[in-house]
Amino acid sequence: DEKSRVLVDKTSTGKVRPWREKKIANIDYYELLHILEFKKAERVKKCAVVLEYKSDMETGEIKLFKVWFCKSRLCPMCNWRRSMKHSIQTEKVVAEVIRRKPKARWLFFTFTVKNALNGEELNKSLSEMAKAFTSKLVKYAKVKKNLIGFMRATEVTVSQKDGSYNQHIHALMCFENTYFKNSENYINRDEWTAFWRRAMKLDYDPWVYVEAVKPKGKYKDGVAGAIKESAKYPVKDSDYLTDDEERNLQIVKDLEEGLHRKRLISYGGLLKEIHKELNLDDAEDGDLVNVDDEEKEVSEQAYSIIAVWNWNRENYFIKGDR
Repeated sequence: DEKSRVLVDKTSTGKVRPWREKKIANIDYYELLHILEFKKAERVKKCAVVLEYKSDMETGEIKLFKVWFCKSRLCPMCNWRRSMKHSIQTEKVVAEVIRRKPKARWLFFTFTVKNALNGEELNKSLSEMAKAFTSKLVKYAKVKKNLIGFMRATEVTVSQKDGSYNQHIHALMCFENTYFKNSENYINRDEWTAFWRRAMKLDYDPWVYVEAVKPKGKYKDGVAGAIKESAKYPVKDSDYLTDDEERNLQIVKDLEEGLHRKRLISYGGLLKEIHKELNLDDAEDGDLVNVDDEEKEVSEQAYSIIAVWNWNRENYFIKGDR
């Protein structure tokens, strides 16, 4: 019916949440899975088809209440929710670390290895990287000496040149300020490269990027900027939703294989303890409904508003409008 309203869901600052764009991208992803005959294709198709909100009688404010998400690794809808959640959780954890350790210094890293050429190589490489970082690199005596804690996030991008996969780790690491004191404590970029090479057992020097996170500098808002950088989507859907379907199919196939059962986000040291103390659930696998920290208390009188995806009109419409 012509009177039915299109869903408009805005943040407290008035930004429209991109439900429609994400659902359209989710459907494109579903279609690729369907062609590749992945069992989970139907599950992905059902992701966020119905959104239930609670609306406050007095203020008219709406709060997301119930949605079913497929939680597939590459789903654009779920990745959007995960990324928001990861960002907000890390901000809370970091704020608490700064409160307890005001003199601590923050560094932002990118650790890379040679590009993987297919899904199998990617899968193996991601497992090796996670292990090398968490079980070796952060435990080396010189690193451990001043390390307070870290947050590690893995990202995979697709090379526009040759279609290979660039898998890398972004890490936000927190050190005692003695780290910058002298050469017994300070680790320069060449040393970080050597440590990463050793942890990964490589026969070449990998590219390692390191930057002290200052209030000014590349990350304009200092630590907050570095958090945003490390809370990006592990995989951008623009990498596999291109005009070249054959290439898209190959990329989805490789990424599904490569990311299978991988932990892409992890915390260590004081950041891990605080994440636990704050009782934050798993950013990758936990609740994707309440992600944006807008603690809107919904009154008892709140009524439900249901928005349903309309496949023909490619948008969310409010059901049984009143």
